[in-house]
Amino acid sequence: MTPVLTAPAAAKVRLDAALGRVSSYRLVLSVLAVFVLYSLVLNLLGWLRFGIPAMLASLVVCVGVSYVANRGIAAIFRVRPHSESALVTGLLVYFLFWPSLAPLDLGVTALACLFAAASKYVLAFHARHAFNPAAFGAFAVALTGWGAATWWAGTPAMLWAVAPGALLVLYRVQRLAMAAVFAVVALALNSAVFATAGVFPAGAVVQAVAQGPLVFFAGFMLSEPLTMPGRRRHQYAYAAVIAAAYALPFALGPISGSPETALVIGNLLAFAFGLSQGLDLKFVERRRLTPTSYEFVFVPGRRARFLPGQYAELSLPHSGGAWAGRRRTFSFTSAPSSDVVAFGVSTPAPVSPAKQVLLDLEPGRRVWAAAVAGDFVLPRDQGVPLLLVAGGIGLTPFASMLRALKSAGEERDVVVLASVSAPEELAFAGVLQASRARVVVRTSDGGAVPDFAEDAGMAPFTPQRLRELVPDIGERTAYVSGPPSFVGAVGPALRAAGARRVRRDAFSGY
Repeated sequence: MTPVLTAPAAAKVRLDAALGRVSSYRLVLSVLAVFVLYSLVLNLLGWLRFGIPAMLASLVVCVGVSYVANRGIAAIFRVRPHSESALVTGLLVYFLFWPSLAPLDLGVTALACLFAAASKYVLAFHARHAFNPAAFGAFAVALTGWGAATWWAGTPAMLWAVAPGALLVLYRVQRLAMAAVFAVVALALNSAVFATAGVFPAGAVVQAVAQGPLVFFAGFMLSEPLTMPGRRRHQYAYAAVIAAAYALPFALGPISGSPETALVIGNLLAFAFGLSQGLDLKFVERRRLTPTSYEFVFVPGRRARFLPGQYAELSLPHSGGAWAGRRRTFSFTSAPSSDVVAFGVSTPAPVSPAKQVLLDLEPGRRVWAAAVAGDFVLPRDQGVPLLLVAGGIGLTPFASMLRALKSAGEERDVVVLASVSAPEELAFAGVLQASRARVVVRTSDGGAVPDFAEDAGMAPFTPQRLRELVPDIGERTAYVSGPPSFVGAVGPALRAAGARRVRRDAFSGY
């Protein structure tokens, strides 16, 4: 039992839970498919004038070449192709190049798709491609001199669908703030450039938003997860650099300013400074944590670089579900110093397709961690007292934190509040006991908690109850992790109780 949610908070929890059941790739693919249908309707209404045959021909070329090239190049490199990624790339290229029936135009579009597919394997390192595939395809074609991207998704008529679609995707991948940094910097610089030509800044802003690809770029290109940095502060700098290259005109030999060039520049800098990385993992074993959860253990192909509390996006062998998608995010439970990498997963019935894949893994099977990211990490200042509040499997990132503290020999003032349905559902009991943290456990059924923990009873974590359990809560930085409903209720309760700072990590369905 948790505090009652307000109506807006309840609506947010329902939205998060619904979006959490769909991978970000599947969501992007679905939204782009809606854009395709919308563009065809616009053409029928006369608001776009490409012609239905030209649009369908371009669509077939983009999707077909991207899919076939992706599978063919993956076979050459002896890796598993990611079909969803190929389809997303094909649809993105479709909105970048002018639809046409002319053989030369279709050939240029096909070449862009081929370059995009090849970049995922040729220009890749440690399971991650260096460049946004669609942007690199457009950039490479421009270098040939045979054609150039037009970014027709940025036309005013398309904006009515692109804007809500972009916001939905950015909300799902939690990149709204990063996109806002990009938009503010790009619009400010763009306005300054137009001001030198005598154009009023407000007019420049309207033109950039309504008659340019800024919204489409921010929602579907900038937000691509495999080429951006994993930490928020790096993402903001990344967005600002790309915004500058996007808004300021420049030319350097055959390379000139364009949206695709701006993104390629940002990708290159993030890759060069090691801000994007992936991992090759070999499955070792699964360990039962509770009757409804497991810890999955892997051996990395190289030393894993992550911070306690971060997550990895795993590319699973297959998922079988219509909407699950192959890439899902899981929080680390191991310490960065460990020779193995582990993830904690809740597996109550009915088990989702993605979780079933994990349960069916055989020892020796390889899984790719395509991205390592997250800002749910410990403060650098070891003197900051901490309050870790977990609902159910929300103990997962805290297990990594506590293991890391013990491994490093750090003596921090830590209080752990855990809310579970029953005593047997308390995951990582051994980690909690060995951590030397003060551990307080509440159970929904009122069962007896372990000897090393204090019993918080059955009362929910209201502000008053939190102050009773943690009298010095006003001096602590609080971390809350668990299902969206738990985080959505307890997060505000922690603030109301006086916690100095509250950091959240919600586990959506997967």
